Amino acid sequence: MEKKIPAEKARQGRWGMQILIVLICALILAGIVWFGLEIYGEHLANEPAAVHLNG
Repeated sequence: MEKKIPAEKARQGRWGMQILIVLICALILAGIVWFGLEIYGEHLANEPAAVHLNG
C-alpha cells in the first residue's frame, strides 16, 4: 500500500539558525585563512632574493 504524503510535509528539513551559524563561521574562517596567506605572501615578496654561487 502506497502512502500519499503532502508536498509540504515531504521536505527533508527546513532552513534554520544552525545552518546560518555554520555558514557564517565557515565564511569567517575562510577570511582568516585568506588574510593569513596575504600577509605571508607579502612577507615572501619583501625578502631579498638568495644568491646561489656555483663553485
